[in-house]
Amino acid sequence: MSAASIVVLTAVALLLVGWAAWERGPGGPRMVALTATLGAATAAGRVLFAAVPSVKPVTTMCLVAGAALGARAGMAVGALAALISNAFLGQGPWTPAQMLLWGAIGASGALLRPATRTRLGLAAIAGAWGLVFGWGMNLWFLATFGPEVSWAAFITACVASAWFDIAHAVGNVVFALVIGPALYRLLSRYAARVRVARTVLPGGPAP
Repeated sequence: MSAASIVVLTAVALLLVGWAAWERGPGGPRMVALTATLGAATAAGRVLFAAVPSVKPVTTMCLVAGAALGARAGMAVGALAALISNAFLGQGPWTPAQMLLWGAIGASGALLRPATRTRLGLAAIAGAWGLVFGWGMNLWFLATFGPEVSWAAFITACVASAWFDIAHAVGNVVFALVIGPALYRLLSRYAARVRVARTVLPGGPAP
């Protein structure tokens, strides 16, 4: 099996695992509605900044969603944001990779919650993801469009995309500093209400 096939099959397998985790995991209708709404809002943010290459609020919003709502919700927000926004910006072979990478970013918001809950920690992680996202997309394009998956080709692609990746990283830092803390407080309050609502047992005292 070629290196390109391994990259593509691994990405598809991870997407399927993520989908199964979301489908089988706990979560009431309110959390599903919140996740879907946030995914659509994140997609709208990407479309709104479509004219500015690489500078988008998507990464910050995915990280905050994961930190406030949990890994499954963060993953779902990232995947939905890519899928929905590409309905306006153009679907293509790049969509699965974007869904996987932004989904991973959302999940990492929960896994790195002690850092993503702080303004500077969120900015640092968002900036790092700006570079990693670009490298991941370079690997995907080499696997799907060629010419080959190799260290030499990967490094060449990363050098060619360096300015776009840096712009992505810097934009992520700015968005994290400006909107990150307020968005985290907003989502945390709503998540707390959802959790309280789910603890009310049928037949219990009326709220």
